[in-house]
Amino acid sequence: MSLVSYIDAAQQYFDDLVVKATDDELFAGGYLRGHFDLAVGYAQVEELNLEVSELNETVEKSLVKAYRNGELNEDDKALVVRIWEEVKALA
Repeated sequence: MSLVSYIDAAQQYFDDLVVKATDDELFAGGYLRGHFDLAVGYAQVEELNLEVSELNETVEKSLVKAYRNGELNEDDKALVVRIWEEVKALA
C-alpha cells in the first residue's frame, strides 16, 4: 500500500470512530490522531519521502515519549494501543 493510500485509510478510520466509538474510544482515537497527523504533517513540511513503516515508527516514537511523560492513564493507554494496532493493520 502506498503512503498516501495508508494515510487516507487511517484518516477514514479516525473519521468513522466518531459514529461508532464510545466516549473513551473517541478520546483515545483523537489522541492518536493528533500524533498521527503531527507525523504526517512533519513529513510533508520536511518533504520526506517516507515508507508506511517509517511513518508508523515516527508515530510510535511520539507515543512512547508521551507515555513516558505520563500523559495517559493505563486505561487510556491500553485503548490508544488497541486503536493504533487497528490503524497499522490498514496498511
